[in-house]
Formats: sequence, structure tokens, C-alpha cells
Amino acid sequence: MAAGAIGAYNHDMRRTPRWLVVVVATLVAAVALRLLVFRSSPVPVEVARVEPGTVEETVTNTRAGTVKARLRARLSPQLGGRVTELPFRKGARVQAGALLLRLDDSVQRAQVALAHEQVKTAESRATEACLAAELAEKELRRGKALSVDGITSQQDLDTLESNRDRSRAGCQAVLAARDQARAQVGLAEAELALTVVRAPFSGVIADCSTEVGEWITPAPPGVPIPAVLDLIDPGSVYVSAPIDEVDSQRVRVGQEVRLTVDSRPGEKLAGSLVRVAPYVLDVLEQNRTVEIEVEFADPQVAAGLLPGTSADVEVILARREGVPRIPTAAIAEGGKVLVLKNGRLEERTIATGMRNWQFTEVKGGVTVGELVVTSRDSPDIKPGTRARARGAR
Repeated sequence: MAAGAIGAYNHDMRRTPRWLVVVVATLVAAVALRLLVFRSSPVPVEVARVEPGTVEETVTNTRAGTVKARLRARLSPQLGGRVTELPFRKGARVQAGALLLRLDDSVQRAQVALAHEQVKTAESRATEACLAAELAEKELRRGKALSVDGITSQQDLDTLESNRDRSRAGCQAVLAARDQARAQVGLAEAELALTVVRAPFSGVIADCSTEVGEWITPAPPGVPIPAVLDLIDPGSVYVSAPIDEVDSQRVRVGQEVRLTVDSRPGEKLAGSLVRVAPYVLDVLEQNRTVEIEVEFADPQVAAGLLPGTSADVEVILARREGVPRIPTAAIAEGGKVLVLKNGRLEERTIATGMRNWQFTEVKGGVTVGELVVTSRDSPDIKPGTRARARGAR
């Protein structure tokens, strides 16, 4: 019976078409090639390791801030005239009270000299009139003494008394004229002072738009003459920046701030918050913002910055140190991250704590030392995909 079965099997094999055997062999070879030779390579991914570090909660400006100077004066003389002195040029450092500009003051000096001469004249007249008044007073006393003996009549006494009063009034009049002449001196000297411009504080001349010999055109009453000098105190530099109104209750004076300025790329400068505006700025077609002011911790750094430079601020609200953290860019919607483990990507949901634009504190879902994907720049980067850390073999 067994021998018959074997013979039947061999007979069936001989009846199997040869082409079928070839097809089956080809399919087996193709599957083997796909699994062994043409197997897809692991997808390279950018990763970061979960590790302890510092995480800060911060508030940043909504639009670029600006470096400004608290002490900045755009100066011009109060009178028009020809420039006769310009002791300092652009970039010069000057002390408070230094002469910056002088106009032709020949007329004003002549007026001062005239006023002084008028004072001398008024003083001479006052001396003369007051001496006359003193003499009239003496004559009246003498007349009264003689009237006791009946030598002077009442009419003579009345005349002497009238002369005394008239002389006294004349003395008072010329004394008032003398005081008026002295006041004229003050007025003339004030007019003379208007021909010069002095530094209201120590600083650097940032700009000068006139030259010796040029005329500065006077302006109508109530209208200032356009500025010809720009004086800046470099030591008073600060940064003004807008923050969103929703963050206005989270910031307060004294908080630590990091600053970046366009003129010093790559540097983080220390500073502190010194003012929060007491109102919300509502500008048409723009977000409502609150203006904050920040001063630099290093005065030498501040002195080296040019007012008008763009700047960004990052107000540090809170800080936690030594906590597990990952780059914020690694977290997708719903707190999901991709973890590279054993050559494949696993999707996990993590619990987060404090965060900012750079790092996020991790409270669960991953452990210290694991690798999380920081960029999903390819559709192949998804859960279950074979992957390798970029740069690794």
C-alpha cells in the first residue's frame, strides 16, 4: 500500500507543468530579494536627548523694540542769525554747559552796553534828586524852628513843606527810573544769552546741520526754529518694546530680561525691566500692546549701542533648574512626540510643565536619556517607521 502511494505521488509530480514550477520559483526569489536586498533604509531623523536642564517661562515682544536714549535733545537757538562759533563737530563728547553754538551777537552786546550806560545816568539823576529832597527836608525843619520865634510865617512853612514833598516825590521817581534801567540791563543780557546754545547735559553730538557763516532763519512767534544740533547721552540708553496686552499682568518692574540687538548678532545681553506703561496702546489695524522699558545691566554695553537700533526683549517670568527637558519643536499637537527606540519611531503622549519657545519641561511620557525627534520634515517620519539618528551609521 505504501509503495503504491509513493508511486502515485511521483506520477502526479511528473504531470505538474514545468512553467508552474518556474513561476513559483520566481516569486520566491522576488520575495527574498525584497526582504534581503531591496529592504528600505532607515529614515534619517533629527533627534535630541531628554536630559536635565533649565527651563524658563518668558514673555517676548510682539514687534521689534527700539534702542532709545532718555537724555536726547534736538537743539536750536531761540533767535535767528548768522553762526559765528561752532566749537564741536559730530561725534564730539561735550560736558554739561559747554558752548555748542554762537550767533552774531554784536547788536545784543551793544544793547547791553547801552543799558549799563542808562543805569549810570539813572543813578546820577537819582543821586541828584534825592540830595535835593534831603535839602528840602532840612529847610523845612529849619523853618519850623524859626516859626517858634515868630520869624517864619505860616505861608513860608507851607511853601517849605510843599517843596519837601515835591522833592521827595522826585527822588522816588528817579529811583524807580534807576530800577527800570537796571531791569533793562537784565533784559539786554537775556537777549544776549539767546544768541548761544549750551549743552543741557553731558553727551555726544550726534548731528549738526549748520556751519560757521550760515544763517539760521528765525521762526514766527510760537513756532520753534528747526533743530540744528542733536545731543545724546550714551549712558542713558534703554530699550522700548511692545508686548501683547494679554501679558501685561504677568510682567512687573525688576524682572530679569535678556536682550538681543541687531548690531550685536548672536549675543544675549542682560538687563532688567524698569517700566511697564500704565495703559494699553490701541493703534488702528494693529494688536493692542503695552509698552515696556528695559535697561542694560552693563552701562558700557549700553554706551556702545546706537539709538534707533532694533532690539528684542525676553522677560523671564519664572525659572526651573535641573528638570528633564526637550526642545519645544519636538512636541506636536496634543503633546505627542516621536521617540527613536530600537531603530523604530514610537509615538507617545507626554505630560509637560514650564515651557518657552526653546525648551519644555517634561513630567512624564519619556525618560532621561531617550531620543525624541525634533523635526518632522518628511512624510516618512511617522510612528512605526525604521529610523536612525541623522549622522549615525
